[in-house]
Amino acid sequence: MLRVLSGIQPSGNLHLGNYFAMIKRMIDYQESSELFCFIANYHALTSVNDPGLLRQKTLDAAMDFLALGLDPKKSYFWVQSDLSEVHELSWLLSNVTSMGLLERSHAYKDKTAKGIVATHGLFAYPVLMAADILLYGSNKVPVGKDQKQHVEIARDIATRFNYTFGETFVIPEADIEIDIATIPGIDGQKMSKSYGNAIEIFSEEKALRQRVMSIKTDSTPVDEPKPIKDNPLFEIYSLFLDETGRETLKERFETPGLRYGDIKKELFGIIWEYFAPYREKRAEYVRNEADVVDILRMGANKTREVAQEYLTKARNNVGLNYTNY
Repeated sequence: MLRVLSGIQPSGNLHLGNYFAMIKRMIDYQESSELFCFIANYHALTSVNDPGLLRQKTLDAAMDFLALGLDPKKSYFWVQSDLSEVHELSWLLSNVTSMGLLERSHAYKDKTAKGIVATHGLFAYPVLMAADILLYGSNKVPVGKDQKQHVEIARDIATRFNYTFGETFVIPEADIEIDIATIPGIDGQKMSKSYGNAIEIFSEEKALRQRVMSIKTDSTPVDEPKPIKDNPLFEIYSLFLDETGRETLKERFETPGLRYGDIKKELFGIIWEYFAPYREKRAEYVRNEADVVDILRMGANKTREVAQEYLTKARNNVGLNYTNY
């Protein structure tokens, strides 16, 4: 059966970009594939320095996933730091990874260009991500367009390891849904927690309304057609529509008389109602935090069996297991 893997950092609250680019697809995959889904709290250390915040955000992310429909009985669901095997594999992979490969990482260059300190953790991020992918024999890795390079790096590392030490790892493929490859934030840039432009899924009603009403629009007069290309309001609204609905929305934008403020009010209502049942379910998990912890621990134990299979093979192939008895 096809193995699909993805993870998310607990460095902030879940937003529409997370949901449509990854989480919704994960929920769908668990019905047809072996789904491996984890909370990447080791990765979050590149941006979160508050231990209390990291602990809370890790639990928050778990509650978010469960509330949105992830079923731990149908999938592998765990917290990254509960499986130390990933760090041992990361070190093994580091020894077949060239500096040049990591220096070409777009994410590293983009973050340092924005003033983020160039730590070793940030630089070696793709190697740990490769370990996340390869440790479980993943075939597909659903990612946004901006994360495609990380999967390509994982492919390069796996190929080099297999060539050097013999067949060990499955070569993964990036799975990008073209229609939602990049989801814009309220300012038109890619929606991201780090950019401060996200629309959070579980916001309070007032806060959600304010974010939606803050979506950037152009100055086209009311009596003229509104552009849809590079229009974040149109693109975000379209996420909640099928093909027919998107075509209808396109016609509305291209018909003189449309007011952006009216569309924003509509969009707020749609988002609020869409996530209403998930908010109720999440509230139940908040009241029963111990159950969430139990789910994560059981998920880690279940996932460890798969991790040990690939790590043992890697240790044998590089010569770390030095006895035959």
